[in-house]
Amino acid sequence: MNTHRILLVDDNPNDLELALAAIGDGKIGESRPEVVVAGGGQDAIALLRQAVQHNQPLPDLILLDLKMPQMDGLAVLDAIRADQALRDIPVVMLTTSGEDRDIRDSYAHGASAYVIKPLDFAQFRDAMRTIQAFWTKLNRHPRLF
Repeated sequence: MNTHRILLVDDNPNDLELALAAIGDGKIGESRPEVVVAGGGQDAIALLRQAVQHNQPLPDLILLDLKMPQMDGLAVLDAIRADQALRDIPVVMLTTSGEDRDIRDSYAHGASAYVIKPLDFAQFRDAMRTIQAFWTKLNRHPRLF
């Protein structure tokens, strides 16, 4: 069974902890993805470029927060989509913002999907399971072959 790699990018330690708990809270017998955490946009781009430079495996999915200091999610998305080696990686915006402008801007910058983080943990866990199942099992994408 293939282990999928997820890059989780968020500057909020509490949100990171919740996301990691939700991702790791799978059903018995399910393979859990390998999750790499970046605490901000600059860290995420550095990790991705290092993987490319050292010919290491790239993530199968990036879960990206929108509102981050220094380098926000849209800037990270721009950098990913501008890089030939990275541009095909699915990027799901995982954010608290439900503003129409943020949703439109994210898709305009190349987001694969936009998910508003549920406040309830059970709903958040279910959302994470759905995202993970769709992007790593159901969706057919050239990176996964």
